[in-house]
Amino acid sequence: MQIATQGRLAVIAMLDLALRTDQKPIALATIGARQKISLTYLESLFARLRRRGLVRSTRGPGGGYGLACSAADITVADIVYAVDESEPPCTRAAAQPSSPDSPAGQRIASDWCADLEREMAQFLASVSLHDLVLQQGSRGPAP
Repeated sequence: MQIATQGRLAVIAMLDLALRTDQKPIALATIGARQKISLTYLESLFARLRRRGLVRSTRGPGGGYGLACSAADITVADIVYAVDESEPPCTRAAAQPSSPDSPAGQRIASDWCADLEREMAQFLASVSLHDLVLQQGSRGPAP
């Protein structure tokens, strides 16, 4: 499993929101300037995050985005899968088990890859946005 750039940038943008949950809605242009992510790219990511119910938007002057629920209730897996728009890796791996007719080396490698994807998916699901906020807090205040 590889986390694509869009998943990584979505996590960064969501962390930016989570670090400022006590503020009014945050404009994507503000997040983009802080995180050096293009506005067009952020708009695409946040449309997917909104469809998955991870962020809420406020229109009009002073509008922007905020978390749709507590940072403790949002996992890194939720964010990555929301912008990836594919099924979770463990589902793909389970759908393609090795065949008994496959050569032994291919079966072992296929099973190992499936196990690795399951472990990575479980790890991503075990890390909440709140956990990342706490890690950031231990490193000092956000810029």
